[in-house]
Amino acid sequence: MPAALDGHLPGVTAAAQAVRPGADGVLVQVRVTPRSRPGWSVAGDRLVVRVAAAPVEGAATDEARRAVATVLGVAPGRVVLHRGARSRTKVFAVDGVSVASATAALERAVDAVDRS
Repeated sequence: MPAALDGHLPGVTAAAQAVRPGADGVLVQVRVTPRSRPGWSVAGDRLVVRVAAAPVEGAATDEARRAVATVLGVAPGRVVLHRGARSRTKVFAVDGVSVASATAALERAVDAVDRS
């Protein structure tokens, strides 16, 4: 795992640390908080997606996948779990999205929460 995803880099947002290039798009790393009020936040240097679903039979993972798709403006079918099926830290592969556009979209999602 690149150092950018392992620790805090001064001057780099959590969204920028969470996104890296993938085979046909990007990989997005998020921490999933199940049984929560849905939304986005930052905890330390990690990007967090909160979902209402319980972590049972992949329900929380699927809701997180749909949340990533919504924020990035892509169809849910273009977002696939890459790593972390049984972990709260998930990496999703998203086809057809650039690192810059994914980072900007995730920053807007977090900023929208900060302003409310």
